[in-house]
Amino acid sequence: MTQIPRPALLLGLAGLIPFYWGALTSVAPGLAAWGTEMLGPRFVGPYVQVFYGAVILSFMSGVLWGFAAKGHGWQGYALSVLPALWAFFTTGGGADRAALALVAGFLGLLALDWHFWKTGAAPDWWMRLRILLTTGVVIALSVDLIA
Repeated sequence: MTQIPRPALLLGLAGLIPFYWGALTSVAPGLAAWGTEMLGPRFVGPYVQVFYGAVILSFMSGVLWGFAAKGHGWQGYALSVLPALWAFFTTGGGADRAALALVAGFLGLLALDWHFWKTGAAPDWWMRLRILLTTGVVIALSVDLIA
C-alpha cells in the first residue's frame, strides 16, 4: 500500500472532531453545559454524534458510488447505497440504540471499503485510511455506550 495523501489524512482526521466532541461532552457535564449554551443542545453529547454519524455514513455512500462508477455495475451501485440506508433506518430510538447502530454501520462500511479496495476501485492507500478513521469513530461512539 502507498502512503495516505496528506490532504486525505488531515481532512479525515478533522472529520473525527465532532465524534470526539460528542464523546467529551457526554462525560464532562461542565463542557456539555458550555457547549449547549454556545452551540445549542443538538451539538453536544450523543446528539451531535448521531446526527453527524448519519451524515458521514451518507457521505461515504457517495464515495462508494464513485467507486462503483468504475465499472462495478448494479452490484457496486447497490452496495454503495447501503450505508446511507442503514443510517436512515437505524438511527432512531434513542441515543444508545442509535450509537450502537452507527457502530455497526461503520463496521459494515469498512467491509464495503475493503470490497471496493480489493476489486481495485479504491486507491491503494484506502484501507490504511479507512481502518484508522473507523477505529477512531468506533472508539468515540463507544464512549456513549459505556458512559
